[in-house]
Amino acid sequence: MAIRDLRDFLRRIEELGELHRVTVEVDPILEMAAISARVSKIDSGGPALLFSRVKGSGFGAAANLFGSKKRMAAALSLAKLGQLSEIIGRLIEGVPGRTAAEKLSSLSSGSSASRFRPQIQQNAPCQELRIEPPDLTLLPIPKCWPSDGEPAHEGRFLTLPLVITRDPADATQNCGMYRAAVLGPDRLAIHWSPESGGALHAEAWRLDGRPMPVAIALGGPPALAFAAMLPLPEGVDEFTFAGLLLGEPVAAVKCPASDLLVPAGAELVIEGFIEPGESAADGAFGNHTGYYNPSGFYPLVRVTAITHRREMILPFTVVGRPPMEDCMLAEAACRLLLPLLQQDLPAIRALHRPIAGTFHGATVLAVDKAAAGGRETLLQQIRGIKWLAEARLLVLVDEDQDPVDVGGVYWRMLNNTVWQDDLIIDGKRLTVDATRKPGDSRVALQGDPDTECLVTMRWQEYGFNDGR
Repeated sequence: MAIRDLRDFLRRIEELGELHRVTVEVDPILEMAAISARVSKIDSGGPALLFSRVKGSGFGAAANLFGSKKRMAAALSLAKLGQLSEIIGRLIEGVPGRTAAEKLSSLSSGSSASRFRPQIQQNAPCQELRIEPPDLTLLPIPKCWPSDGEPAHEGRFLTLPLVITRDPADATQNCGMYRAAVLGPDRLAIHWSPESGGALHAEAWRLDGRPMPVAIALGGPPALAFAAMLPLPEGVDEFTFAGLLLGEPVAAVKCPASDLLVPAGAELVIEGFIEPGESAADGAFGNHTGYYNPSGFYPLVRVTAITHRREMILPFTVVGRPPMEDCMLAEAACRLLLPLLQQDLPAIRALHRPIAGTFHGATVLAVDKAAAGGRETLLQQIRGIKWLAEARLLVLVDEDQDPVDVGGVYWRMLNNTVWQDDLIIDGKRLTVDATRKPGDSRVALQGDPDTECLVTMRWQEYGFNDGR
């Protein structure tokens, strides 16, 4: 069954036995985030958290929602996370297009995708109640780390927002996950990169000399939150892509002031606008690298309306030194990106991004160099792919090495790498070629198959009870 909104998701998490309810009062300033950060470092990823009493607010909050493989799979209505690669592979099979970007564009805009485009409703739970006048300080928005916000504000950030904008010319929407700093009761600063969809829309509105409408939704289908944080090619609609993942369209509703589409089942919707070129300092932010990002100047959103569901629950995440909840989102992204990557680079057999690499910091690729036409050709192709271009460390191993097996990858690096030839520094990136080299006549150790089978059969007879 598709998970259509946060409440569906919480019910499913509870069925899985992975929901912990915190019923005592907690402070949104540091305490709530500290609980979530500690829980997320439990070996299994810890339970999801539902805070029912948040100091200074009449609303609840939820965290660590995506923090285990079970919950990440449930968010996408899957039995197991590993199914995601298979599903995406089937979706793009036979779809027009030569590259992954072209196939994704065809997938989300073609006639076959029409039944997955957002289904517009006239009334929606996210518009049940209104905070009048709009006041962000009434919401249980957390401050996660001690120096967050310095020197600009007290340090509260929306960390799981769906920021929705549209192109002024053709009205196409973008839904991206960009953190938002709370600067006051009716002001936010949106942190986005210059090449992001939201930033490109803002620049187009600036050139037009008109204020850009913005809607920020929290909650709604977890598949939409996942789509919003993916590096989808320009022109691929996140609502439609989420519908493809769900197997049914996302229910949506128009914002009264702007006609922007937001998920109907969202817990909270913040509406506002960005004046052309207006910006504000967003404050320091404790990021997923484990270090603070310094304050910078980003677009200022002037909030005009806040609507919400009854008994609203605000979702948030805490990012920091791994492992944290976002590591599961990163793993799911790898599962989704692999079949797309193989569309552009068939020589890639498997992909792993170690948790310590914090998303794109490190990537291990199992490759067939010969199929790619050699190392230099392969590296040139890899550097041309946005999803891999930012990896500060890239490790290449042979296709018979599982890149998830960290010990095996180290073994290959130490045994197959000729340091003066196989360490390639390109600007801020280091590539380690740990594949076997031509002329390497060494034979890797491997047990006798018949003896291994015999030992397996007699293992308990030897007095061992560990199931090996």
